[in-house]
Amino acid sequence: MRHSTDLDFYLARAAQARAEADAATLAHVRERCRRSQEAWEALADRAARTLRMRDAHEAAKAAAEPIPAK
Repeated sequence: MRHSTDLDFYLARAAQARAEADAATLAHVRERCRRSQEAWEALADRAARTLRMRDAHEAAKAAAEPIPAK
């Protein structure tokens, strides 16, 4: 599967939120960072699923295209 800049961005933001949660001393800040991490991971999951679906669609389309005769 190829990577997209969106997927890379979402994963980086999730990692940043995780690091901020680990460094937080206040419970409500830690919880907010964990919720942010979960949201970024959900976006990353959707982006990855979209890439997989796009790759599968392109492969099916390429398989269905007739090979030009010479």
